[in-house]
Amino acid sequence: MAGRARVHGPGGSLDGFMAGPRQSIEHPLGEGGPELFQWFFSTRTFCRMHGGGDGTTGTDDDFAARGFENIGAWILGRNMFGPVRGPWPDETWRGWWGEEPPYHVPAFVLTHHARPPLEMQGGTTFHFVTAGIQEALRLARRAAGDKDVRIGGGASTLRQYLAAGVVDEMHCAQGPVVLGEGEPLFHGAGNLRALGFRVVERIPTEAAIHYVLRK
Repeated sequence: MAGRARVHGPGGSLDGFMAGPRQSIEHPLGEGGPELFQWFFSTRTFCRMHGGGDGTTGTDDDFAARGFENIGAWILGRNMFGPVRGPWPDETWRGWWGEEPPYHVPAFVLTHHARPPLEMQGGTTFHFVTAGIQEALRLARRAAGDKDVRIGGGASTLRQYLAAGVVDEMHCAQGPVVLGEGEPLFHGAGNLRALGFRVVERIPTEAAIHYVLRK
């Protein structure tokens, strides 16, 4: 039995943006984007992933940890893999995370430009998919087996998969932040209600309001 396609953790500003504008090496989440993820950066889950100590426990950490449970493969947009645009000039860019990315399972990167698979430490192998979102999902499901596929963003990738009607569950964390501009979270994602989504959890913390939407 195939697992679910899940989205976990996109931060949303009060004015509807998931990332700030002008993403770059200096600003991987766009200018102002890190403000959206303060609920996540302090958690034990994040800190242990990045060797930063114990971190905090509680509701925010519970949601962070849930995003890694039963995940057999990831799908990433090219922006989430790195800031390089157009044809790959070479193979020196190996992701934002150093030699041991936090995924530890196969990760399928959407791109228009082919590149050989990239095997990293800790069990992560990046596969670069040029045939579109459905092919990436097919390959990810095959790699995941009976586990779930996590669709990891960025914003454009999430919107495409939502509009395609293939996402089964989504967790969002709305922070007390106004960005003014950036990457919209839901604009262009289709009619979520018509797609069958309902809010099944709503839990506020000091750093965010957590929502879980499920079909």
